[in-house]
Amino acid sequence: MRIGLAYNEKPDSAPAPASDQYAEWDDASTINAVEQALGLFGSVIRLEADALFPQKLSLARPDLVFNMAEGASGLARESHVPAICEYLNVPYTGSDPLTLALALHKGRTKEILAYRGVPTAPFRVIERPADLERMPLPFPLFVKPVAEGSGKGIFVNNLCNSPAVLAERVLFLLDRYAQPVLVETYLPGPEFTVAILGNGTETRCLPVVGFDFGVLPPGAAPVYGYEAKWVWDTAERPLDLFQCPADIAPALYREIEQVALDAYRALGCRDWCRVDVRVDRFGVPNVIELNPLPGIIPDPAMNSCFPKAARVAGLSYDDLIHEVVRTAWKRITGRALPALRAEATA
Repeated sequence: MRIGLAYNEKPDSAPAPASDQYAEWDDASTINAVEQALGLFGSVIRLEADALFPQKLSLARPDLVFNMAEGASGLARESHVPAICEYLNVPYTGSDPLTLALALHKGRTKEILAYRGVPTAPFRVIERPADLERMPLPFPLFVKPVAEGSGKGIFVNNLCNSPAVLAERVLFLLDRYAQPVLVETYLPGPEFTVAILGNGTETRCLPVVGFDFGVLPPGAAPVYGYEAKWVWDTAERPLDLFQCPADIAPALYREIEQVALDAYRALGCRDWCRVDVRVDRFGVPNVIELNPLPGIIPDPAMNSCFPKAARVAGLSYDDLIHEVVRTAWKRITGRALPALRAEATA
């Protein structure tokens, strides 16, 4: 079997953590770990998702592409690799171009969730400063760029308690990210994230991950944003931020799993996705966003939620990558993959 690995790698000259320019792209260590895991299926062909990706894919013609490419530019950038794969009739792992484009755009995601009856915070999408003049949502509000991931543009001071602060933060984000800004009702309850694997009746949740915002610096807003992901959490002073499985009442645990699965199906996700959930003032779990290209940093010391949930479920890092490939292959072909090399010789 020949597997293509589609990815975007952070450049060696990437800015310091104070800049979030390449936050979505993967480090070399992650790409290497995925390549190593995929190697048990056969040969792996690296296909960096740059301007030459279409030509490289056309020449390589792999049996399957493992897609972890975030894309380079545009509000639909995460859809580019799967769209090219479909154009060239090359099968790939994960969600299709439509789902990836919708999930990246938080406003479109929330419109679909609201229409399908999946709880999500009330919101508005601000395209220009004038859109702030008739803001119907009560404070406090939280703001973020409408189409960024990996904490980009999600800062602790994005929590707004007054019209003046709201205007300042929205104008800053409009200017810095050159895209609309999502304004939504702030949810004061605890936050969770749910890793999901599978399709159809075989879709399942891995153990729910809970967040402990008490470990953030004193006075910091309880938000898992850019600072918590990339600035405050360091190798020298790691944040013990996560609890997996989340230690909460069984009824709430089941509600969180159900709302995550409902969101997964509403957006048409395939194979895998991570769904972020936060509880509102009434105790109801609300979907914040969906991540159908979830982060998969291999180092257990790093706060990477999908691998963390997989480990608690008894899956090693390689097992997780293998499960995604097997899930995709069964969806595409209707057949199970042959045994891995290591399994065949065991």
